Amino acid sequence: MRVRVKICGITRIEDAISAVENGADAIGLVFYEPSPRNVQLEQAAKIADKVPAFVSVVGLFVNAEPDFVRKVISQVKLDLLQFHGDETPEECASYGLPFIKAIRVKSDTNLIQCAKDFSASKALLLDTYTDGVAGGTGHVFDWNLIPAALDKPVILAGGLNAQNVAQAINHVKPYAVDVSGGVEISKGIKDAAKIAAFMQQVYIK
Repeated sequence: MRVRVKICGITRIEDAISAVENGADAIGLVFYEPSPRNVQLEQAAKIADKVPAFVSVVGLFVNAEPDFVRKVISQVKLDLLQFHGDETPEECASYGLPFIKAIRVKSDTNLIQCAKDFSASKALLLDTYTDGVAGGTGHVFDWNLIPAALDKPVILAGGLNAQNVAQAINHVKPYAVDVSGGVEISKGIKDAAKIAAFMQQVYIK
């Protein structure tokens, strides 16, 4: 048995195909200009069109204007929205698509309260807190900060790669894991061999 896997920060069709062929359950498209993994709408639409049935296409936003989110939704076939900024529960739920909420975890983060606040979310994605950076830092956070009784599926992110994901899964027992930098040659450019190696390590032991 394995956990579900999202490969985020896809910018090329061939990387999306590689993720799918290696068994990924979802791919992530980043719609956030400051990110080196930002993807333009036309390219995102082409990538999404190549993703087959039963693989989710996730659109990632960081404090985006509502009109921009709606524009993306109208042009790109998204199955799920991921909010990585300071969006309120009401904002996240206002687009008529299921969503997940990313929480950048630090020592005083109340994840129990986050789960209550974002009760309409399909999951909480837990990432590493780095001041001034929305995500994708490549750093691991202290997994002991995740309470066992969290009343939401957990998607674990933050510095995961083929070398540490098995340990992360056995420690946290997440619903899913999310990887971006850990399967890249350079920011936004994925490595098929790294994707394959990562996917071989996502089994619950």
